[in-house]
Amino acid sequence: MGNRRDWLLQQMGITQYQLRRPRVLQGEIAISLPPDTRLLIVAETPPTLQEALILDVLRTLGLQRSQVMSLTPDQLVMLPDALDCAGWLLGVESPQAFNGIALRTASLNELISSSAAKRVLWQQMCKHDSYLFSHP
Repeated sequence: MGNRRDWLLQQMGITQYQLRRPRVLQGEIAISLPPDTRLLIVAETPPTLQEALILDVLRTLGLQRSQVMSLTPDQLVMLPDALDCAGWLLGVESPQAFNGIALRTASLNELISSSAAKRVLWQQMCKHDSYLFSHP
């Protein structure tokens, strides 16, 4: 029945729009970032900020846990289109635009067990060191 309706609307010259974030209208609560957020960690299963590797990365970046937020990809799409912080995509892809930078690595489990994956993370951190280490 939807196809007939779509066809009729098209015949009448009525443009149909598709919502980018339909779940907002289905009762999901939008997520807001605290103003001091400097890093978003995005993963299918967001890691706790108690993980040893996560703590090591935060310590290297000079970040406090209060400046970091862990999200799922579904939660990430609920945020504004352009984010004024860095992102760390752990085993996920996202078209989200980070005003800072986006580190893209393997999942946390793979990162923990693979020295090659850790090397990729470190190389990305070094590439973006001017942003990561000098941003207020």
